[in-house]
Amino acid sequence: MTSTDPIQLREPPRFSRDVAVHAWISVKALSDAGDAIWTIALAWTAVQIASPAVAGVIVAAGAVPRAVVLLFGGVLADRADARHVMIAFNAVRVAVLIGTAAWVLSHPPTVLVLLLAAVAFGICDAFYEPSAATIGRRLVRVEDLPAYSAVMQTATRLGTMGGAALGGFLVAYAGIAGSASLNALTFTLVIAFIAIWLRPRFALVRAARESALRGIVRGFTHLKEAPTTRTLVIALSGLNLAVGPATGIGIALRAHEEGWGAESVGVLEALIGFGAALGALAVTKWRPRREALGGFGALVAQGAGIILVGAGPIWSSGIGCLLIGLTAGFASVLLSATFAATVDTAYLGRMSAITRLGDDVLMPLAMAAFGALAAATEIWIAFTVFGCALMAMMWFPLRNPRLRELTLRR
Repeated sequence: MTSTDPIQLREPPRFSRDVAVHAWISVKALSDAGDAIWTIALAWTAVQIASPAVAGVIVAAGAVPRAVVLLFGGVLADRADARHVMIAFNAVRVAVLIGTAAWVLSHPPTVLVLLLAAVAFGICDAFYEPSAATIGRRLVRVEDLPAYSAVMQTATRLGTMGGAALGGFLVAYAGIAGSASLNALTFTLVIAFIAIWLRPRFALVRAARESALRGIVRGFTHLKEAPTTRTLVIALSGLNLAVGPATGIGIALRAHEEGWGAESVGVLEALIGFGAALGALAVTKWRPRREALGGFGALVAQGAGIILVGAGPIWSSGIGCLLIGLTAGFASVLLSATFAATVDTAYLGRMSAITRLGDDVLMPLAMAAFGALAAATEIWIAFTVFGCALMAMMWFPLRNPRLRELTLRR
């Protein structure tokens, strides 16, 4: 292990009886349900008012500003109190959602409005997510991280599933304004919980005070000095480039072309959430001896799920969505716990930002490429190409000796 053990501020209760952490997980799941509602509303509205390629750009628009400022968010996460950062940027998200809802109630949705909302969310994500990535390390012991990740992922996926199921019907009958308003309410509840009830149990080692640019450079220098962290960061970077377009815009495009309706988008997204909840829960019953190897291996099967979503009738797409969810939930628990336990806590925010950077720099291109390929050929071809690409990407981590031996068991 290369991690620096955090300083214990107070003794955490047993994870199975940790009411505060379980309450945080529940509130986070509620927020994820609101996010799923908003994501479906954004994607469905985009495909109604724009071409497939433009709709793909809208859905991925937040990735561009997020990529630009993400490393600064990582520096902030390694210096500041994660709670304060999370509260501040959730408040900005609420303002963006309320502003979007107010505009759409008086004007028809336009490409520009959707782009601005997506960009604003991307900037918030760039500062919020690196800090949020450190909060689990401050709440539970290292040996409890897999259990914490499993329960968190299960609750998150169930929230996403419920939000997706509701989101398709909500956007069909209340439009994007109703979806944005409901998501704003969930973010408000998260702000209240973090401010009033959430209290970390461990103090992480903090980064030295220096300029933001110097802090970014020091983060990349750390990658040279920590070979295990470097290998893990490289392996985790860019994992969503195949599945993101397939689920983010591909499902909406398929439903639009087949005439399945907005409700089907919600149902298919809900199947992903349900499968992911089952996959995450499976870790609590069956935990691989080498967590990283098990996580990356599951993503090979996810590539097959992507291919299945683009072929056949709606029931076969549903099976593909369920497979994507199962593998995503299983892999996410194992890989996120491995990452949090392995990385030096003084660099946890910056390493989290770097792993997201690959996705954010290339995701707009991947989204647009998926939409363009679907428009130029057939939708099933786009799903097949992206599914096979994910399988090919897993060759690096599965063949790497350092990752094959990495384990959290002490």
